[in-house]
Amino acid sequence: MRPRAHTVPLHTVVHLCAAVLAAGSLGTTLYHGVDDRSTALAFGTLVAVGELTRRGGRGIRESAPVAAAGSLAYALLGEVAGRPAGHGAAQVVTVVLAASLLGSVPHVGRGDGPALDPVTRRVLTVGFVAVCFHPLHARGAFEDFSGPGHALLLLVLLTLTALCDAVLAAALAHSRTGWPFPPLLRDELRAVPGIGAAVVATGAVMALGAAVVGLWALPVFSVPLLLAQLSHRRYTAVRATYRQTIASLARATEIAGYTPHGHSRRVAALSQAVGRDLGLTEPELTVLEYAALMHDIGQLSLVDPVPEGATAGLPPAEQRRIALLGGAVVRQTGVDPRVAGIVERQADPHAEQPLAARIVRVVNAYDEKCREGGPGGPLTALEELRLGAAGEYAPEVVEAVARVLSRDTEGTREQVDRSW
Repeated sequence: MRPRAHTVPLHTVVHLCAAVLAAGSLGTTLYHGVDDRSTALAFGTLVAVGELTRRGGRGIRESAPVAAAGSLAYALLGEVAGRPAGHGAAQVVTVVLAASLLGSVPHVGRGDGPALDPVTRRVLTVGFVAVCFHPLHARGAFEDFSGPGHALLLLVLLTLTALCDAVLAAALAHSRTGWPFPPLLRDELRAVPGIGAAVVATGAVMALGAAVVGLWALPVFSVPLLLAQLSHRRYTAVRATYRQTIASLARATEIAGYTPHGHSRRVAALSQAVGRDLGLTEPELTVLEYAALMHDIGQLSLVDPVPEGATAGLPPAEQRRIALLGGAVVRQTGVDPRVAGIVERQADPHAEQPLAARIVRVVNAYDEKCREGGPGGPLTALEELRLGAAGEYAPEVVEAVARVLSRDTEGTREQVDRSW
């Protein structure tokens, strides 16, 4: 029997490519020396300051927009105050990487150092822009493009770079987690017109402004992006508070003794992982998470609690009554109406349910059956779900649960840890 061939993960290959590019750029820069040191220092300081203001968190695609815009601007810098800039593509990669690492030192001291994937993406995207721009600029290929034509050319190049970065980010996430590539790519592309567009526009304006007025353009054109980053932080804080409010409301059933401790959180975390496996996008996953957190809220209307909160074993009519009561409660909270619809329909026949309701129903039953199955609970629960998949549970969701549970990847663990 032939041994299975060992394949190198895609993210490892991408990291090696970035390491080779960084090592080659550093060696070239050390051999030839740093050209136009004042310009290199100015852009390096901008990137480092951008990294110092970096903000991590759930759902933040570009956590250091000022550093990203400054990196792209340095890669597109052909002139400084009307004189030619002397640096090349290798120096661009070296300065950006060194400044990014330097700006990350305080974060590392707090135990919040930069992840490898964002650093890899920045090195590759900046290297791509610099390699496309500097050799052509040195040969005079951009002399025929002046004024609006030159600005449009820079925007086209940066837009292409943003799209390539989105593909790269989706590919890295797919390699780490095993989640389907198309929905990951859709989520990345959906972020491009937002913070991605702001980074692209600021990078182009910085490069054009520095070419005309010099390095004073850097702090001036960084202010709007800093304000946008501050606004995004506040929006993220509001979203986090909103989510914590829903999680606290969902715990009402646990505090009242209707459901076991941590049940809603486990169902929400596993439902999100199953939803990603089945191709749901980020907005759909948010609705799914809220519905999974509040799926048992209808039990508060029961005079006699169900033992251990196990509604999966109740008669269909009683399950439907609890689901309808839960949906009515959710509608009073002002949450997205789609959440209430999912809660209300989790007891319907699976053929008539939306995908999110099917996921919540299967994951809820799995968590309940795990508690009943003793030491072999997970395997017993999966077997019972498979036996009931033909009639009570959606077969495709049951198989997705099995895939998620059998997949022991770093990305899946990070998903659950980041959520709770």
